[in-house]
Amino acid sequence: MSLFPVFRKKNSGEIARNRLKLLLVADKADCSPEVMQMIKDDMIHVISRYMDVDSDRIEIQMTKMKQPDCDSYMPVLYANIPIRDIPDKGIY
Repeated sequence: MSLFPVFRKKNSGEIARNRLKLLLVADKADCSPEVMQMIKDDMIHVISRYMDVDSDRIEIQMTKMKQPDCDSYMPVLYANIPIRDIPDKGIY
């Protein structure tokens, strides 16, 4: 296990797969891939303040969910964030 996994070199297949995932999510959400990447980066930044996460394996997905009691749909963001460790910082 590398001490700094963020700096490890990714192969072209992994980069292409991540780009394709972002394009598919952005297409469903009707927003640009850049916005989806900014959302993902912000989530990593905020959550990393409280726990050690595997930023290479974070997946976000935007779908549309039918609102109760009406025929309209609202966007819903799902995030799958693998947690490596939750340090004891005396918060709890």
